[in-house]
Amino acid sequence: MAISTATLDLISARAEQGRKDRRISQDVVDALTAEGFFRHFTPASYGGREGKPQDFFLDQIAIAERDMSTAWAMGIISVHCYQVALMDRRAQDEAFADGPDAMVSSSYNPVGAKVDVVDGGVMLSGRWGWSSGSLHCNWVLLGGIVPGEGHRTFLVPASQYRIEDTWHTMGLQGTGSNDIVIDEPVFVPDYRSHKQMDGFNGVHVQSNPVYDLPWAQVFIRVVNTSAIGAVRHALALFRERVGLSSTDAIKSSADPDVLDRIARASELAETSVRVMVSNFREMEAAGWQPALLDRVRYRYDAALVGDRCIEAMNLLMDVAGGRSVFLGNDFQNLWLDVRMARAHVANNPVGFARNYANVLMGGENKDFFL
Repeated sequence: MAISTATLDLISARAEQGRKDRRISQDVVDALTAEGFFRHFTPASYGGREGKPQDFFLDQIAIAERDMSTAWAMGIISVHCYQVALMDRRAQDEAFADGPDAMVSSSYNPVGAKVDVVDGGVMLSGRWGWSSGSLHCNWVLLGGIVPGEGHRTFLVPASQYRIEDTWHTMGLQGTGSNDIVIDEPVFVPDYRSHKQMDGFNGVHVQSNPVYDLPWAQVFIRVVNTSAIGAVRHALALFRERVGLSSTDAIKSSADPDVLDRIARASELAETSVRVMVSNFREMEAAGWQPALLDRVRYRYDAALVGDRCIEAMNLLMDVAGGRSVFLGNDFQNLWLDVRMARAHVANNPVGFARNYANVLMGGENKDFFL
């Protein structure tokens, strides 16, 4: 699938308003729905495409070249259909009851969650942050720690939670990543939950082997791939403004330092694309069941994208001209958006580097979200 030019142009046209409104414009959501973006990972039995991850992420990059917030929030919503597809059939029946374009946000960090085990499920309450695109959704996936078991994700309908407007940030404003709050405990049946180890071990009920791919290998890419598109967007701005430096009319087009920075920034972004596509092709060649060492490496590769894109944006920001320091400047906004993405825990490579080196040297894997 490839997103149409008309939809991409609409995303560009609505980006500034989305940043001001701190949510994606509804007509953009509607256009992406019509494109089938939200059904990419939905099972065919519910009208979905059962698509390949690499195709999805190339579309996410194309969207981010127009607006990183749209790519981030809508990408996260869409990728949740993959996790729902791994759950009990009853959970899928409920989530896809209105069609294949299920709108599901998430917040996996269990730090604010209270989970009490009861007959047939749990009683769940608490507060969860960073639920991107939640204002557009009628379901949410929430993380919690089940006593004696560990991390589990709970699928909760909008009628059982409220959204608190907390999203006042330096970047990615359009993602509307507000807090999810459940004040009084609600019952979540066991069938509407997903155990971390089931995700790690590739447990599912689908016939298509694409769902054999461990869930985390899909999710860890959705929170960094949009940054690649943002770097491409920044390079496009440079192309538009060559020769428009406020201090030297020919500096941008002739300065060797500027040209070197453009080349290095582009290569950082394109290396990230090549690694992502290569990784997923390797997974596909392995029947979507990659070896553990490869899974650890793929996670580390994904975590490096944020640092690469920050390096690229810093190279460009240093020569973006005096106007880039003014609040609201479009180049500065991209610079801040990419830095916001790096704040996500999945984009900090330090722990993943340590785990990769440990496994590479014959040690035991310590990460079960990969």
